[in-house]
Amino acid sequence: MTVVQVATCQFPVSADIRHNARHIARQLRAAARRGADVAHFPEGALSGYAGVDFDGFAGFDWELLRSATAELMDLARELGIWVVLGSAHQLSGDRKPHNSLYVIDAAGALVDRYDKRFCPGPPDGSAGDLAHYSPGDHLSTWEINGIRCGALICYDYRFPELYREYRKLGVQLVFHSFHAGNVPPERVAAIESAIGPEFRGVNRAPTLTFPGVTMHPSMTAAAASNHVWISCPNSSAAESLWPAFFVRADGVTTGRLRRNAPGVLISEVDTGADLYDSTAAWRDRAIAGVLHSGEVVDDVRSRDRTSL
Repeated sequence: MTVVQVATCQFPVSADIRHNARHIARQLRAAARRGADVAHFPEGALSGYAGVDFDGFAGFDWELLRSATAELMDLARELGIWVVLGSAHQLSGDRKPHNSLYVIDAAGALVDRYDKRFCPGPPDGSAGDLAHYSPGDHLSTWEINGIRCGALICYDYRFPELYREYRKLGVQLVFHSFHAGNVPPERVAAIESAIGPEFRGVNRAPTLTFPGVTMHPSMTAAAASNHVWISCPNSSAAESLWPAFFVRADGVTTGRLRRNAPGVLISEVDTGADLYDSTAAWRDRAIAGVLHSGEVVDDVRSRDRTSL
């Protein structure tokens, strides 16, 4: 088989694990009813996102998180659906946890875990993700219906090298979870002011913020240049900086939800579809370090770059 039905899910992620779990369970059932093979959730969907939805992990209820995760694994088995679930993964002692995606198969088994590799923040770890999370050190791949899948989280999108590495591994579908929500309106206004409100008309983005302006075009470019399909869920907690969407391997956005509202977007991935791919002939050479198409000529006039 070369077809996978993907449910890209968004809801208002919060610090309340039980609240998050109820949303996830409800959307899992909706996804299964609509024929999805896999349901994909935002960054921190079950645990909440430290530094945004709650201050930090001091006093965090890890036992509740584990029991809620186990219940969702049982529900995945009951429904016969895969789940790519944003959460936090506790480490030993006083080490900061990972910001993770759990990959749960249709039998309810945990088959892999991706840990966010690029956590934003200054090198001293005094702010941003690095104040709360330990970065990961691996890629994660698995197969659904014969389609090779991979995972990334939010700020990873700023590092296209990760998409290239997944391409080398034969990945065809990337589950890229985001959390760009629960942003106070005054913070949104401050970012808009820093960017320059005069540029609103030339940046047709859901919000005039850096994630709002840069994230969607980056996913379009990643899909088209690597010929991979990408699912992009986001928290819908107001203010959400953009709504969840799905990108086809030719860079075309095939669906988008409504900003600041929960929803489930169903998209079909058909890796046998005849899609436009202008870089197919040269992509593998470029990845290997051959950074030109065709054959280089040996010509004196080519080598002389300072004369007409």
